Amino acid sequence: MTYQQTIDYMYAQLPMFTRVGASAFKKDLTNTLALCDALDNPQRKFPTIHVAGTNGKGSTAHAIAAILQAAGYKTGLYISPHYKDFRERIKVNGTYISKQFVKKFVAKHSPLFEKIEPSFFEMTVAMAFDYFHTEGVDVAVIEVGLGGRLDSTNVITPLVSVITNISFDHVDMLGDTLPKIAFEKAGIIKSNVPVVIGEEHSETKGVFIEKAKEMNAPIYFASQNIDIQTVTSDFEWTDFKVELKKPFKYLPNLGTLRVNLNGNYQEKNVATVLQTIEILLEKTDFKITEKDIRTGLENLKSLVKIMGRWQVLSREPMVLCDSAHNEGGLTVVMNQLKTLIFNHLHIVLGVVRDKDISKMLALMPQNATYYFAKANIPRALEAETLREKAAEFGLIGKAYPSVKRALAAAKRQAEKSDLIYVGGSTFVVAEVV
Repeated sequence: MTYQQTIDYMYAQLPMFTRVGASAFKKDLTNTLALCDALDNPQRKFPTIHVAGTNGKGSTAHAIAAILQAAGYKTGLYISPHYKDFRERIKVNGTYISKQFVKKFVAKHSPLFEKIEPSFFEMTVAMAFDYFHTEGVDVAVIEVGLGGRLDSTNVITPLVSVITNISFDHVDMLGDTLPKIAFEKAGIIKSNVPVVIGEEHSETKGVFIEKAKEMNAPIYFASQNIDIQTVTSDFEWTDFKVELKKPFKYLPNLGTLRVNLNGNYQEKNVATVLQTIEILLEKTDFKITEKDIRTGLENLKSLVKIMGRWQVLSREPMVLCDSAHNEGGLTVVMNQLKTLIFNHLHIVLGVVRDKDISKMLALMPQNATYYFAKANIPRALEAETLREKAAEFGLIGKAYPSVKRALAAAKRQAEKSDLIYVGGSTFVVAEVV
């Protein structure tokens, strides 16, 4: 098969959560364990860092990988979902997995897939582990796909576990309360493995403390130990003031830190990253200097190819996109929009149909012009249905059959001094980046 035929086979033959939703979510690690066992358990042959959380886990995983890469370590990075190219999910030092490896992996192991019948995600995780072992990485940063406890990535024993935060998302699969969701995320906490919690929350803190105690895992709440404040921010970089609330044994006093991400909502992610680096320095043989931290974070986008986070697509008018798609993520993004200077706001919005979007719509500004769109996936909510639902929240605009046509309409109507925001779903962003 050609590379494209291989990708088509993966999409067509195996359920893919991002396309079809909950029906592809398998609440069991049996398939992943069987796949890894057949591959001689490659995930045990290199050190890992495991990153979970409702929001911010992608930015956090990319930032940790960038720092390790800047420190000279050959660094694997597994993320999901992808935007344009399947290979975005599996990178080594910022370079995508080769098409040749993808082709050979699927061709070689197709009899195994037919026997085990793994999901798209299970097969992709196994591919990532096998690739990282083949490439001889020094370390790999592994982002959880969904939840934690039963996520396919949860077959690793990492150097450190990271949980960025807890908010409402995928409630049909993870639970309809914050403690229930936290319980699923806490499933990545392993015996005697330190865990970093990015944000404290009164409803979830006890869940993490109890699980850490059960697993004899040292637990660190980044927000208790590190304070991050935005100093200046533009569309390319943010300068943060870093204050260590307690003496750190290894992490230097960084003062002001420049990060190649946009928005003061990255404050909590940066604190989480720095707390993780402190643990790596304390608990492992990794050598990471102040220069490595600064180089990694200041050159984040070029080092690890991060996409879809407050990304500028064009100027005059300014067009930016962000993949925030739940109440927690959109709260910080909408607050960030309020800090920008522009004449009028245009919002291209699309969502998936298997989510309760009421809380999302309640966060959206009423003084914007809306362009409701349907992303090109089976899970997408019809644009007209979204328009009708949004009208109940005072959000007025027109429906368009595609993201491309919605964005084109916004560009036609916008003045040079206006701002166009594209979001609501990762899949909407995927069509514009």
